[in-house]
This record gives sequence, structure tokens and C-alpha cells, in this order.
Amino acid sequence: MEVKLIGLDIAKRVFQVCGVDESGARIVSKRLRRGALLGFFAELSPTTVGMEACSTAHYWARELMALGHRVRLLPPGYVRSYVWRNKTDAADAAAICAAMGDARIHDVAVKSVDQQAVLGLHRARELLVRQRTMTGNALRHQLAEFGEIAPQGAAGLTRLRALAAAPRALGLPPALAPALTALLTQWASLDTQIRELEQEIVQWHRSNEVSRRLAAIPGIGPITASALAASVGDAGRFRTGRQLAAWLGLTPREHSSGLKRRQGAISKRGDAYLRRLLVLGAHAVMRHRRNSDPWLVSLCGRRPTAVAAVALANKMARTAWAVMAREETYRPQPAAA
Repeated sequence: MEVKLIGLDIAKRVFQVCGVDESGARIVSKRLRRGALLGFFAELSPTTVGMEACSTAHYWARELMALGHRVRLLPPGYVRSYVWRNKTDAADAAAICAAMGDARIHDVAVKSVDQQAVLGLHRARELLVRQRTMTGNALRHQLAEFGEIAPQGAAGLTRLRALAAAPRALGLPPALAPALTALLTQWASLDTQIRELEQEIVQWHRSNEVSRRLAAIPGIGPITASALAASVGDAGRFRTGRQLAAWLGLTPREHSSGLKRRQGAISKRGDAYLRRLLVLGAHAVMRHRRNSDPWLVSLCGRRPTAVAAVALANKMARTAWAVMAREETYRPQPAAA
């Protein structure tokens, strides 16, 4: 029995295997428990195994590659269109086999343990930042109910925190003091944890050569550089910088027909976290170079600020591809006379 392709539908405890031969006929259809999965693949000759790039996929990909198999991780959104009629584990595994024959589908790069570790730092930091923002908004709401408001931003929140630390001086009800104390304690704890995670990310950034080269690009700091280096991995998978920008969802969504070409807003596909970091970095560059960079001056004169920021983020992504794919150091362009 010669198995050419294997579609593996992964889960927590029960896995579904679908194997096809050279002609595409199904010759293996088996359900395996978690403990028997690696033993099953250890007895097989090296072959190509396809999986959806979902939770735990990178772990199983590394385990199967250690057994000599070639692993392809496919985007789940593209595999879904190959599911026929009812959705079952067997149908999902068969859909993976069918999707592996489509040359239009680009594989997701298998991440190493080191890359997944630093991305875990980023995900934890993102969660804590969101919780800190929620805590700050709750503090604003509590004090606004008693007539104390402050401008948006860090400066306004600092003023409100100082006011909440002394509720009696403001004449606030004594029953409100425990709530304000809890919010202040929570905000301080989250802020400390975020700073500790950022220190770990910066430490990884300094030890990674690709991340250090990316940080030389204007608008890309240690946080964005480390996230790009760990998420993209091998930039040679993309033929051009525009492919990387499209992978990040920074290119226009097209809805064309015949000779009429219609381009709308950006597609917003791909990693929303990376896209947000690049757009925030683009806004920072625009604040400092809006009147000194001729390209930005021309762009901001023709487009709104938000559109110009996305266009600059697209340019930053293409520059990042050139730095990673060509293994070069960023060379800033000389300013025009």
C-alpha cells in the first residue's frame, strides 16, 4: 500500500487520517486516539502530510517532520471550500487531501519552538494591554459619574489615577473607595506585567539578527520587528514584497469584472496583530516626517491621514520583505534637495 498524500484532521484527543494513492483514490481512512498518532506515522514510509494551520498544528508538524515526513500546513479558510456536503472529521481530512492538489494555495511556514515562544510573549502582552485599557476605561467611567473627567490619552489617565487615590479630597462617597482602590491596584499590576513582558521581548530581539535588521526601518521598533521575524520566518516564501503586504491584508480588495477594475478598501486578511503594529508605526513616522519626506508630503496632500498611514504601512511591509529575503541591512534613501 503506497500512500502518496495524507490529510490529517487534528483535534485534542481524536484524530482523523485520510490517505490517497497516486490516482487520488482513498486507501486509508482511520480514526486515531492521541496516544496512537505518532506510532501510526512511525510505521509509514516518508510521505507528505497535510494539516490545517490551526491550534497545535505547528507542534504536530515538528513531531511528524522528526519522523521523516514532509508536512504542509494549509490555511483553514481555503480548505473549507473543499468540504463536500456534511461536515465531519472524515470529510475534513478528505478536504485536506483535495486542497493539497491545488497549486494556488500557499503553505503556512512551520514555526520553530523559539518562534512560537516569542509569539507567546506577544499574545500575552496583547491580552494584558487590552485588559489594562478596559481597567482604565472603567476608572474613567466611575469618576465621570461624579463629575470628574479628563482628556483622552496617558496624561488624562494619570490625572484620574491621582484623583482616585484620594477620594475623600474630592468629596466622593466612602462606599466608592473600595472600587477605586481595586481598579488602581489592577491597573498597576497589569502595567508592571506588561513592562516585564516587553523586557523579555526586547531581550529576544537583541539576540535575533533578523529582528535587529528590521528595527532599523523607520516605524519598526523592537516589538514590531520581533513579531515580524517570528511570524514571517522564511521571507523567501513570498516572491515579492507586495505578496507579503497582501498576506498582511494591506493591499486593496478587488472586485473586478471584464474591463472594469474595482479596488476597494484593504482586505484586512492575515495577521491583524502585525497589521495593527505596522499601521501604528506608520502613524508615528507621519508625525515626525510628514513635512520633511517628499513622498509623504505628496501622499498626505492627496489622501486622508488614515489612508496615507495604511499606504505607508504597506511600504514598510515591502521594505521589511527586502531586508529579510535578501538578508541585507536597511539603507535609508537620501533626502531630496
